[in-house]
Amino acid sequence: LSILLSLLVPAHTTRSPDSGGILTPSGLRYLAEVSKPHAESVLRKDFMAPPAPDPSPASPSSRSQIVSVKVDKFSLIVIPDTGMRLSIEVDLGITPAPSTTKEMRLSILADLHVEMNPEENLELVTSDCKPTLEEVQSTEEMDRSAPHKSSGSDVDKQINVEKICLEVSKLLLFPNERLMSLAAPFPITPNCQVQYLPLAAPMYSEQGIIISLQTTFQVAGTVIPLPVSPVPFSMPEPASSSPSHLILAFSEHFYTSLFSALEESGALNVSLLSSLTTATLAERITQMGSLFQEDLPVVLQAASRSSPHVVLEEDKAIVKLFLTAQIGTGSSLFQSFLSVNVDVTARLHLSVADTRMIISLAAVEDIELSLATSDVGPILAALLEELFLPTIREEVPAQINMVLRQGVFLPHIASFTYTDVNITIHKDYVLVPCNLQLEARSR
Repeated sequence: LSILLSLLVPAHTTRSPDSGGILTPSGLRYLAEVSKPHAESVLRKDFMAPPAPDPSPASPSSRSQIVSVKVDKFSLIVIPDTGMRLSIEVDLGITPAPSTTKEMRLSILADLHVEMNPEENLELVTSDCKPTLEEVQSTEEMDRSAPHKSSGSDVDKQINVEKICLEVSKLLLFPNERLMSLAAPFPITPNCQVQYLPLAAPMYSEQGIIISLQTTFQVAGTVIPLPVSPVPFSMPEPASSSPSHLILAFSEHFYTSLFSALEESGALNVSLLSSLTTATLAERITQMGSLFQEDLPVVLQAASRSSPHVVLEEDKAIVKLFLTAQIGTGSSLFQSFLSVNVDVTARLHLSVADTRMIISLAAVEDIELSLATSDVGPILAALLEELFLPTIREEVPAQINMVLRQGVFLPHIASFTYTDVNITIHKDYVLVPCNLQLEARSR
Protein backbone atom coordinates (compact mmCIF):
# COMPACT_ATOMS: atom_id res chain seq x y z
CA LEU A 1 0.00 0.00 0.00
CA SER A 2 2.85 2.38 0.80
CA ILE A 3 4.39 1.76 -2.65
CA LEU A 4 1.01 2.35 -4.33
CA LEU A 5 0.50 5.57 -2.40
CA SER A 6 3.92 6.84 -3.41
CA LEU A 7 2.97 6.25 -7.06
CA LEU A 8 -0.42 7.89 -6.63
CA VAL A 9 0.96 11.07 -5.05
CA PRO A 10 4.41 11.67 -6.56
CA ALA A 11 4.13 15.42 -5.95
CA HIS A 12 4.36 14.83 -2.19
CA THR A 13 7.49 12.74 -1.81
CA THR A 14 7.95 13.77 1.82
CA ARG A 15 4.42 12.68 2.75
CA SER A 16 3.85 9.23 4.11
CA PRO A 17 0.96 7.68 6.03
CA ASP A 18 1.15 7.29 9.80
CA SER A 19 -2.47 6.28 10.42
CA GLY A 20 -5.48 5.01 8.54
CA GLY A 21 -8.73 3.12 8.66
CA ILE A 22 -10.83 0.39 7.07
CA LEU A 23 -14.59 0.86 6.74
CA THR A 24 -15.71 -2.77 6.72
CA PRO A 25 -18.69 -4.35 4.90
CA SER A 26 -20.42 -4.35 8.33
CA GLY A 27 -19.82 -0.61 8.52
CA LEU A 28 -21.30 -0.10 5.06
CA ARG A 29 -24.38 -2.08 6.09
CA TYR A 30 -24.76 0.15 9.15
CA LEU A 31 -24.41 3.31 7.04
CA ALA A 32 -27.10 1.95 4.69
CA GLU A 33 -29.36 1.18 7.65
CA VAL A 34 -29.14 4.67 9.14
CA SER A 35 -29.37 6.29 5.70
CA LYS A 36 -32.66 4.57 4.85
CA PRO A 37 -34.98 6.96 6.79
CA HIS A 38 -32.87 9.89 5.55
CA ALA A 39 -33.28 8.74 1.93
CA GLU A 40 -37.02 8.33 2.43
CA SER A 41 -37.26 11.87 3.79
CA VAL A 42 -35.28 13.30 0.83
CA LEU A 43 -37.34 11.39 -1.76
CA ARG A 44 -40.63 12.28 -0.08
CA LYS A 45 -39.65 15.93 -0.16
CA ASP A 46 -38.72 15.70 -3.85
CA PHE A 47 -41.65 13.58 -5.07
CA MET A 48 -44.49 14.95 -2.94
CA ALA A 49 -43.68 18.62 -3.42
CA PRO A 50 -46.61 20.62 -4.85
CA PRO A 51 -46.44 20.28 -8.66
CA ALA A 52 -45.69 23.31 -10.78
CA PRO A 53 -48.73 24.89 -12.50
CA ASP A 54 -49.57 22.91 -15.66
CA PRO A 55 -50.38 25.10 -18.65
CA SER A 56 -52.18 22.20 -20.41
CA PRO A 57 -55.98 22.24 -20.52
CA ALA A 58 -56.25 18.95 -18.63
CA SER A 59 -58.18 19.33 -15.39
CA PRO A 60 -56.22 18.93 -12.11
CA SER A 61 -58.29 15.87 -11.14
CA SER A 62 -56.96 13.89 -14.12
CA ARG A 63 -53.28 14.47 -13.33
CA SER A 64 -51.22 11.82 -11.54
CA GLN A 65 -49.99 12.64 -8.06
CA ILE A 66 -47.55 10.83 -5.77
CA VAL A 67 -49.26 10.46 -2.40
CA SER A 68 -46.86 8.10 -0.59
CA VAL A 69 -43.14 7.30 -0.67
CA LYS A 70 -41.68 4.31 1.17
CA VAL A 71 -38.08 3.07 0.87
CA ASP A 72 -38.41 -0.72 0.93
CA LYS A 73 -34.76 -1.67 0.35
CA PHE A 74 -31.52 0.25 0.82
CA SER A 75 -28.17 -1.51 0.54
CA LEU A 76 -24.55 -0.48 0.14
CA ILE A 77 -21.81 -2.97 -0.71
CA VAL A 78 -18.13 -2.72 -1.61
CA ILE A 79 -16.94 -3.76 -5.08
CA PRO A 80 -13.22 -4.69 -4.76
CA ASP A 81 -10.87 -2.50 -6.82
CA THR A 82 -13.81 -0.37 -8.01
CA GLY A 83 -15.93 1.33 -5.37
CA MET A 84 -19.39 0.89 -3.84
CA ARG A 85 -22.77 -0.17 -5.22
CA LEU A 86 -25.91 1.47 -3.93
CA SER A 87 -29.23 -0.33 -4.45
CA ILE A 88 -32.54 1.31 -3.53
CA GLU A 89 -36.13 0.17 -4.04
CA VAL A 90 -38.86 2.75 -3.43
CA ASP A 91 -42.60 2.05 -3.35
CA LEU A 92 -44.62 4.98 -4.68
CA GLY A 93 -48.35 5.43 -4.15
CA ILE A 94 -49.81 7.12 -7.25
CA THR A 95 -53.28 8.65 -7.50
CA PRO A 96 -54.09 8.67 -11.24
CA ALA A 97 -57.78 9.51 -10.70
CA PRO A 98 -59.95 10.65 -7.78
CA SER A 99 -61.21 7.15 -6.94
CA THR A 100 -58.17 4.91 -7.49
CA THR A 101 -54.60 4.58 -6.19
CA LYS A 102 -51.95 2.38 -7.75
CA GLU A 103 -48.47 1.42 -6.68
CA MET A 104 -45.28 1.87 -8.68
CA ARG A 105 -41.78 0.77 -7.79
CA LEU A 106 -38.75 2.94 -8.43
CA SER A 107 -35.47 0.99 -8.44
CA ILE A 108 -32.14 2.82 -8.35
CA LEU A 109 -28.84 1.03 -8.97
CA ALA A 110 -25.83 3.34 -8.67
CA ASP A 111 -22.07 2.87 -8.58
CA LEU A 112 -20.27 5.23 -6.21
CA HIS A 113 -16.65 5.87 -5.39
CA VAL A 114 -14.67 8.38 -3.36
CA GLU A 115 -12.07 10.46 -5.16
CA MET A 116 -9.73 13.26 -4.16
CA ASN A 117 -10.59 16.64 -5.65
CA PRO A 118 -8.05 19.37 -6.57
CA GLU A 119 -8.41 20.85 -3.06
CA GLU A 120 -7.27 17.46 -1.70
CA ASN A 121 -10.62 16.80 -0.06
CA LEU A 122 -12.39 13.47 -0.42
CA GLU A 123 -15.52 13.62 -2.53
CA LEU A 124 -18.28 11.05 -3.10
CA VAL A 125 -18.94 10.66 -6.83
CA THR A 126 -21.63 8.76 -8.77
CA SER A 127 -20.01 6.94 -11.69
CA ASP A 128 -23.09 5.09 -12.98
CA CYS A 129 -26.80 5.25 -12.24
CA LYS A 130 -29.69 3.18 -13.59
CA PRO A 131 -33.18 4.07 -12.37
CA THR A 132 -36.19 2.02 -13.48
CA LEU A 133 -39.88 2.61 -12.84
CA GLU A 134 -42.51 -0.13 -13.05
CA GLU A 135 -46.08 -0.61 -11.98
CA VAL A 136 -46.80 -3.04 -9.13
CA GLN A 137 -50.44 -4.24 -9.08
CA SER A 138 -52.70 -7.15 -9.90
CA THR A 139 -53.95 -7.94 -13.42
CA GLU A 140 -57.47 -6.95 -12.40
CA GLU A 141 -56.24 -3.58 -11.15
CA MET A 142 -54.21 -3.10 -14.33
CA ASP A 143 -57.33 -3.71 -16.47
CA ARG A 144 -59.31 -1.32 -14.30
CA SER A 145 -56.70 1.41 -14.57
CA ALA A 146 -56.21 1.00 -18.33
CA PRO A 147 -57.98 4.28 -19.18
CA HIS A 148 -55.36 6.10 -17.07
CA LYS A 149 -52.32 4.65 -18.86
CA SER A 150 -51.28 8.12 -19.98
CA SER A 151 -50.73 9.10 -16.37
CA GLY A 152 -47.35 7.26 -16.52
CA SER A 153 -45.86 10.16 -18.43
CA ASP A 154 -47.10 12.54 -15.78
CA VAL A 155 -45.36 10.42 -13.11
CA ASP A 156 -42.16 10.38 -15.15
CA LYS A 157 -42.22 14.17 -15.27
CA GLN A 158 -42.72 14.35 -11.53
CA ILE A 159 -39.92 11.87 -10.72
CA ASN A 160 -37.29 13.50 -12.93
CA VAL A 161 -34.96 10.53 -13.31
CA GLU A 162 -31.99 12.65 -14.37
CA LYS A 163 -32.22 14.73 -11.19
CA ILE A 164 -32.26 11.57 -9.05
CA CYS A 165 -29.04 10.31 -10.63
CA LEU A 166 -27.45 13.72 -10.30
CA GLU A 167 -28.13 13.82 -6.56
CA VAL A 168 -28.14 10.13 -5.64
CA SER A 169 -25.20 10.56 -3.24
CA LYS A 170 -27.38 12.89 -1.15
CA LEU A 171 -29.50 9.89 -0.24
CA LEU A 172 -26.60 8.70 1.94
CA LEU A 173 -25.93 10.14 5.38
CA PHE A 174 -22.31 10.98 4.59
CA PRO A 175 -22.46 13.56 1.79
CA ASN A 176 -19.41 15.56 0.83
CA GLU A 177 -19.72 18.13 3.62
CA ARG A 178 -19.25 15.30 6.12
CA LEU A 179 -16.36 13.80 4.18
CA MET A 180 -14.64 17.19 4.28
CA SER A 181 -15.02 17.21 8.08
CA LEU A 182 -12.66 14.21 8.19
CA ALA A 183 -9.74 16.55 7.42
CA ALA A 184 -10.83 19.34 9.77
CA PRO A 185 -8.33 20.48 12.45
CA PHE A 186 -9.22 19.28 15.96
CA PRO A 187 -7.96 20.89 19.20
CA ILE A 188 -5.70 19.00 21.63
CA THR A 189 -4.72 21.92 23.88
CA PRO A 190 -5.64 25.61 23.53
CA ASN A 191 -2.66 26.23 21.20
CA CYS A 192 -2.14 22.78 19.66
CA GLN A 193 -4.26 21.12 16.94
CA VAL A 194 -4.21 17.82 15.09
CA GLN A 195 -5.28 17.28 11.49
CA TYR A 196 -5.63 14.02 9.53
CA LEU A 197 -4.97 14.51 5.83
CA PRO A 198 -5.96 11.86 3.26
CA LEU A 199 -2.99 11.01 1.05
CA ALA A 200 -5.02 9.60 -1.84
CA ALA A 201 -8.46 8.31 -2.76
CA PRO A 202 -9.45 5.19 -0.79
CA MET A 203 -8.73 1.68 -2.04
CA TYR A 204 -11.39 -1.04 -2.16
CA SER A 205 -10.89 -4.66 -1.13
CA GLU A 206 -12.95 -7.53 0.24
CA GLN A 207 -12.05 -6.30 3.75
CA GLY A 208 -13.63 -2.91 3.03
CA ILE A 209 -12.70 0.63 2.07
CA ILE A 210 -9.11 1.43 3.02
CA ILE A 211 -7.87 4.98 3.56
CA SER A 212 -4.38 6.11 4.52
CA LEU A 213 -3.86 9.34 6.44
CA GLN A 214 -0.97 11.58 7.36
CA THR A 215 -1.18 13.46 10.64
CA THR A 216 -0.04 17.05 10.95
CA PHE A 217 0.12 19.12 14.12
CA GLN A 218 -0.20 22.87 14.43
CA VAL A 219 1.16 24.92 17.32
CA ALA A 220 -0.14 28.50 17.51
CA GLY A 221 -1.50 28.11 13.98
CA THR A 222 1.79 26.95 12.41
CA VAL A 223 2.39 23.40 11.17
CA ILE A 224 5.41 22.08 13.03
CA PRO A 225 8.08 19.79 11.54
CA LEU A 226 8.04 16.36 13.11
CA PRO A 227 10.53 13.50 13.37
CA VAL A 228 10.74 11.48 10.15
CA SER A 229 9.29 7.98 10.44
CA PRO A 230 12.10 5.45 10.11
CA VAL A 231 9.69 2.80 8.74
CA PRO A 232 6.95 3.40 6.13
CA PHE A 233 3.53 2.60 7.60
CA SER A 234 0.89 0.68 5.69
CA MET A 235 -2.62 -0.02 6.91
CA PRO A 236 -2.64 -3.60 8.30
CA GLU A 237 -5.54 -5.48 6.74
CA PRO A 238 -7.34 -8.04 8.90
CA ALA A 239 -6.84 -11.67 7.86
CA SER A 240 -10.59 -12.25 7.88
CA SER A 241 -13.73 -10.13 7.79
CA SER A 242 -14.20 -8.11 10.97
CA PRO A 243 -17.54 -7.76 12.80
CA SER A 244 -16.59 -4.17 13.66
CA HIS A 245 -17.85 -1.32 11.48
CA LEU A 246 -14.50 0.43 11.39
CA ILE A 247 -10.86 -0.44 12.13
CA LEU A 248 -8.57 2.50 12.84
CA ALA A 249 -4.79 2.05 12.96
CA PHE A 250 -2.10 4.34 14.38
CA SER A 251 1.63 3.85 13.93
CA GLU A 252 4.27 4.17 16.61
CA HIS A 253 5.42 7.28 14.73
CA PHE A 254 1.94 8.84 15.22
CA TYR A 255 2.27 8.68 19.01
CA THR A 256 5.85 9.96 18.99
CA SER A 257 4.71 12.85 16.78
CA LEU A 258 1.82 13.59 19.14
CA PHE A 259 4.09 13.86 22.19
CA SER A 260 6.62 15.87 20.14
CA ALA A 261 3.85 18.34 19.23
CA LEU A 262 2.80 18.63 22.87
CA GLU A 263 6.43 19.21 23.82
CA GLU A 264 6.76 21.88 21.11
CA SER A 265 3.64 23.62 22.40
CA GLY A 266 5.01 23.69 25.95
CA ALA A 267 2.23 21.43 27.26
CA LEU A 268 4.75 19.00 28.79
CA ASN A 269 6.43 21.73 30.86
CA VAL A 270 5.53 21.30 34.51
CA SER A 271 5.99 23.29 37.68
CA LEU A 272 6.18 21.29 40.92
CA LEU A 273 6.03 22.53 44.48
CA SER A 274 8.37 20.32 46.50
CA SER A 275 7.68 19.30 50.09
CA LEU A 276 11.17 20.62 50.88
CA THR A 277 12.20 24.12 51.92
CA THR A 278 15.58 25.81 51.72
CA ALA A 279 16.08 25.17 55.44
CA THR A 280 15.39 21.41 55.23
CA LEU A 281 17.55 21.25 52.10
CA ALA A 282 20.40 23.04 53.96
CA GLU A 283 20.39 20.23 56.52
CA ARG A 284 21.56 17.86 53.78
CA ILE A 285 23.44 20.27 51.53
CA THR A 286 25.44 22.65 53.67
CA GLN A 287 26.06 25.17 50.87
CA MET A 288 22.33 25.98 50.84
CA GLY A 289 22.54 27.78 54.19
CA SER A 290 24.74 30.52 52.74
CA LEU A 291 22.52 31.04 49.67
CA PHE A 292 19.24 31.84 51.45
CA GLN A 293 18.80 33.88 54.61
CA GLU A 294 15.12 32.93 55.04
CA ASP A 295 13.29 29.65 54.80
CA LEU A 296 11.63 29.41 51.34
CA PRO A 297 9.64 26.65 49.58
CA VAL A 298 11.58 24.72 46.95
CA VAL A 299 10.06 24.66 43.44
CA LEU A 300 10.92 22.43 40.45
CA GLN A 301 10.30 23.73 36.94
CA ALA A 302 10.70 20.94 34.37
CA ALA A 303 10.87 21.38 30.59
CA SER A 304 11.76 19.01 27.75
CA ARG A 305 15.40 18.96 26.74
CA SER A 306 14.80 16.67 23.73
CA SER A 307 11.84 15.12 21.91
CA PRO A 308 9.80 12.40 23.64
CA HIS A 309 9.75 8.92 22.15
CA VAL A 310 6.98 6.29 22.14
CA VAL A 311 7.68 2.57 21.81
CA LEU A 312 4.91 0.09 20.98
CA GLU A 313 5.28 -3.58 21.87
CA GLU A 314 2.74 -6.39 22.05
CA ASP A 315 0.08 -5.28 24.59
CA LYS A 316 2.31 -2.48 25.83
CA ALA A 317 2.88 1.21 25.02
CA ILE A 318 5.77 3.12 26.59
CA VAL A 319 6.64 6.83 26.46
CA LYS A 320 10.11 8.13 27.27
CA LEU A 321 10.32 11.76 28.40
CA PHE A 322 13.60 13.64 28.61
CA LEU A 323 13.28 16.65 30.93
CA THR A 324 15.53 19.14 32.65
CA ALA A 325 14.30 20.30 36.05
CA GLN A 326 15.45 23.65 37.36
CA ILE A 327 15.31 23.54 41.16
CA GLY A 328 14.91 26.87 42.88
CA THR A 329 12.67 29.15 44.90
CA GLY A 330 9.94 31.63 44.16
CA SER A 331 7.07 31.46 41.67
CA SER A 332 6.74 34.93 40.10
CA LEU A 333 10.49 35.59 40.36
CA PHE A 334 12.01 32.12 40.07
CA GLN A 335 15.63 31.78 41.22
CA SER A 336 17.25 28.50 40.17
CA PHE A 337 20.17 27.06 42.14
CA LEU A 338 20.38 23.54 40.67
CA SER A 339 19.70 21.81 37.32
CA VAL A 340 18.80 18.13 37.22
CA ASN A 341 18.19 15.93 34.17
CA VAL A 342 15.09 13.77 34.62
CA ASP A 343 14.46 10.80 32.28
CA VAL A 344 11.02 9.29 32.80
CA THR A 345 9.84 5.99 31.29
CA ALA A 346 6.10 5.53 31.76
CA ARG A 347 3.52 3.05 30.57
CA LEU A 348 0.64 4.50 28.56
CA HIS A 349 -3.02 3.61 28.98
CA LEU A 350 -5.21 4.04 25.89
CA SER A 351 -9.00 4.21 25.75
CA VAL A 352 -11.66 5.81 23.55
CA ALA A 353 -14.56 8.07 24.56
CA ASP A 354 -16.92 9.20 21.78
CA THR A 355 -14.47 10.18 19.01
CA ARG A 356 -11.45 10.89 21.22
CA MET A 357 -8.56 8.72 22.28
CA ILE A 358 -7.80 9.22 25.95
CA ILE A 359 -4.07 8.75 26.62
CA SER A 360 -2.65 8.76 30.12
CA LEU A 361 0.60 7.94 31.89
CA ALA A 362 -0.62 4.90 33.77
CA ALA A 363 2.50 3.87 35.66
CA VAL A 364 6.04 5.20 35.91
CA GLU A 365 8.36 2.29 35.19
CA ASP A 366 11.68 4.10 35.59
CA ILE A 367 13.08 7.51 36.54
CA GLU A 368 16.72 8.50 36.21
CA LEU A 369 18.09 11.67 37.79
CA SER A 370 21.48 13.14 36.96
CA LEU A 371 23.12 16.42 37.76
CA ALA A 372 22.94 18.79 34.76
CA THR A 373 25.19 21.48 36.26
CA SER A 374 27.54 21.67 39.22
CA ASP A 375 26.59 25.07 40.61
CA VAL A 376 26.98 23.98 44.23
CA GLY A 377 29.73 21.43 43.88
CA PRO A 378 29.50 17.63 43.67
CA ILE A 379 26.22 16.09 44.91
CA LEU A 380 25.63 12.39 45.19
CA ALA A 381 22.98 10.94 42.83
CA ALA A 382 21.54 8.97 45.74
CA LEU A 383 20.93 12.21 47.65
CA LEU A 384 19.16 13.77 44.64
CA GLU A 385 16.89 10.74 44.32
CA GLU A 386 16.13 10.72 48.02
CA LEU A 387 15.19 14.41 48.07
CA PHE A 388 13.32 14.85 44.79
CA LEU A 389 12.32 11.47 43.40
CA PRO A 390 9.03 11.09 45.33
CA THR A 391 7.81 14.52 44.15
CA ILE A 392 8.83 13.92 40.54
CA ARG A 393 7.38 10.39 40.46
CA GLU A 394 3.96 11.61 41.61
CA GLU A 395 3.66 15.09 40.17
CA VAL A 396 5.15 14.80 36.66
CA PRO A 397 2.62 12.12 35.51
CA ALA A 398 -0.24 13.88 37.32
CA GLN A 399 0.41 17.22 35.59
CA ILE A 400 0.92 15.66 32.16
CA ASN A 401 -2.30 13.68 32.59
CA MET A 402 -4.11 16.95 33.31
CA VAL A 403 -3.04 18.05 29.81
CA LEU A 404 -3.98 14.74 28.18
CA ARG A 405 -7.30 14.14 29.94
CA GLN A 406 -9.41 15.88 27.27
CA GLY A 407 -8.18 13.30 24.78
CA VAL A 408 -7.03 13.49 21.17
CA PHE A 409 -9.73 13.52 18.50
CA LEU A 410 -9.59 10.51 16.19
CA PRO A 411 -10.33 10.76 12.46
CA HIS A 412 -14.12 10.84 12.16
CA ILE A 413 -16.95 12.33 10.15
CA ALA A 414 -19.53 14.68 11.61
CA SER A 415 -22.63 13.23 13.37
CA PHE A 416 -21.05 9.82 14.04
CA THR A 417 -19.38 8.60 17.22
CA TYR A 418 -17.58 5.37 18.16
CA THR A 419 -18.85 2.55 20.39
CA ASP A 420 -17.85 -1.03 21.30
CA VAL A 421 -14.18 -0.10 21.10
CA ASN A 422 -11.53 -2.76 21.59
CA ILE A 423 -7.99 -1.34 21.50
CA THR A 424 -5.13 -3.75 20.79
CA ILE A 425 -1.48 -2.71 20.95
CA HIS A 426 0.92 -4.48 18.61
CA LYS A 427 4.58 -4.01 17.85
CA ASP A 428 4.86 -0.72 15.90
CA TYR A 429 1.11 0.06 15.69
CA VAL A 430 -2.20 0.26 17.57
CA LEU A 431 -5.48 -1.13 16.20
CA VAL A 432 -8.81 0.39 17.22
CA PRO A 433 -11.75 -1.76 16.02
CA CYS A 434 -15.04 -0.02 16.80
CA ASN A 435 -18.66 0.38 15.75
CA LEU A 436 -20.24 3.52 14.34
CA GLN A 437 -23.11 5.19 16.16
CA LEU A 438 -25.23 7.89 14.59
CA GLU A 439 -25.65 10.64 17.17
CA ALA A 440 -29.22 11.56 18.06
CA ARG A 441 -30.25 14.87 16.58
CA SER A 442 -30.63 17.65 19.11
CA ARG A 443 -34.02 19.25 18.79
